[in-house]
Amino acid sequence: MQKDPSIPQLDFPKLKVACKECTLFQLCLPVAVSEEDLGLLESIIRRRRPVQRGEYLFQMGEPFDAIYAVRSGSVKTYTLIEDGREQVTGFHLPGELVGLDAIGGGRHACTAKALETTSLCELPYSQLEDLWSRIPSLPRQLVRIMSKEVLHDQTLMTLLGKKSAEERLASYLLSLSTRLGQRGFSSHEFNLSMSRNDIGNYLGLAVETVSRVFTRFQDEKILTVQRRNVQIHDLAALKRLSNYPNILRSYPSSP
Repeated sequence: MQKDPSIPQLDFPKLKVACKECTLFQLCLPVAVSEEDLGLLESIIRRRRPVQRGEYLFQMGEPFDAIYAVRSGSVKTYTLIEDGREQVTGFHLPGELVGLDAIGGGRHACTAKALETTSLCELPYSQLEDLWSRIPSLPRQLVRIMSKEVLHDQTLMTLLGKKSAEERLASYLLSLSTRLGQRGFSSHEFNLSMSRNDIGNYLGLAVETVSRVFTRFQDEKILTVQRRNVQIHDLAALKRLSNYPNILRSYPSSP
């Protein structure tokens, strides 16, 4: 059977290398779709220009029209509480999706801002829906991804709400370590693109408390912090502090 000339012809080995650490990899490559169907999916994905630090992907209340996959960099999501202050709701790393929470209501319930120069893939949702009748496995995979992310967020926030400051920060650092490690990055050394103010906001801690706990972890030889670079020396200690087995069960498995 001849290939449809209107469908982009892709270099599949290169595509698999480029996408293997991305959450969208779970949407297209491992679900037994044909090369033609994969071409259809690839044809609607937009590689956006890099978003610079401080630029918005979308703002709270804006209409929902696309899902974003972080290819490199990082993104902060937050809402505004009644007095106008920010409440950080999440940090999104390479290979993670942003914007899933707006599918149900049709409008974004939070704002997404780049924490550093960030590359993204944009997946227009209306075009994705048009493909569902052609590729029935896509909506099932999307629901699976959403379910795992919701479970992770609920489990992590429940644990953080019951922990001391030391346990909260240990849990957060272990979350970053695990997520980066699952995507092929170093789980022992990484840069914190988010400020200590943002970390404290997310964990419900004063920035002074965050700094104090970092200092304690350094004194106990658990880790070393130089500016925003973190080197974890004693991952076992972080696991003991953070109730690691429960958290681990909530993380999405790597593709």
